[in-house]
Amino acid sequence: MPVTQYKKAEKEFADRLGGWLRRAWSSLLAFFRLVLQKGRQRFTVMLIPHSEKKIFNFQISFFTLVFVTFTLSVVLVGFVVLATHFTTTNEQYTQADRRSQEYAATLSSFKDEIAIIRKLSKSFKTNMDGVLGTIGSSTWTASGQGGPIPAANEVIEEAAAGELREISELRGISSLIRNSIEPLAEIRSVLATYQDWVDDAPTLWPLKGPYGNITTWFGWTIHPFTGQGYLHTGVDIAWPSGVPVVATANGKVTQVGYSSQLGNYVQVNHKHGFVTKYAHLSASIVGIGQEVNRGAVIGYLGNTGLSTGPHLHYEVRLGIDYQDPMVYMQIKPALAAV
Repeated sequence: MPVTQYKKAEKEFADRLGGWLRRAWSSLLAFFRLVLQKGRQRFTVMLIPHSEKKIFNFQISFFTLVFVTFTLSVVLVGFVVLATHFTTTNEQYTQADRRSQEYAATLSSFKDEIAIIRKLSKSFKTNMDGVLGTIGSSTWTASGQGGPIPAANEVIEEAAAGELREISELRGISSLIRNSIEPLAEIRSVLATYQDWVDDAPTLWPLKGPYGNITTWFGWTIHPFTGQGYLHTGVDIAWPSGVPVVATANGKVTQVGYSSQLGNYVQVNHKHGFVTKYAHLSASIVGIGQEVNRGAVIGYLGNTGLSTGPHLHYEVRLGIDYQDPMVYMQIKPALAAV
């Protein structure tokens, strides 16, 4: 394109742009003049009373009316926003207060439970002291650091300032339980050994089932045939013939026989030096050398030998010394009650 034509086109574009800008500026000025004109317009407001009092009137410009309307709108919107915020805040406060009351009730219940646990822990410690003192244990007084176990109240007194009393008590109880683990393991070991001894000791009732009445106890008494005083070396348990007689502990049959005094009898040797004898049987069903388990039937109640009626004469010896069978038969119920 020639330079002359380019200059001409550039001039035409500049003229058009200038004309458009002038028209736009003129329109903007006209708009502002119109706004100012309308804004300066005044309105008269008249307040006419129903009585004969003077009429009150005042004038207000359009600008003032717009400003007042805008201000009132802002105030109204602000009031609505503040009222909404206040309502929401009040609801939140109410909910927080309700939760606070619930937490207070829970905390009160928690404190009551802590008080109960504290009492139980003291009772537990007292009983633990007694049990471990009985078995001769020294582990209870030694904590993990080599010192004595602190009581719950001692832990509370030594708690750092500002800590909750309940937390301090829980720490004391936790220490009590933590230091109970080793002594309890020792008690378990002792009880396991004791249970083994009980299983091998003649602690079972010698008749199968809840049968039998003791007619003669262990100890000095009058012989029913001679009328003389003598040491009754066992217990006599009366019941109709035919009731199964059982071994009162694990053991081995060492004697099966008959005598004029005892009639049919069976003798069983047990661990720890115990020997039991079952006499006046109507029949025996075991042989010498036979291993029998606790509760196994070895014969049947009868009236053989020197007897006043159907009954079982039951003896317990420890070595060569006769023992009161009832002492051992009461071990199991006592253990079960612990």
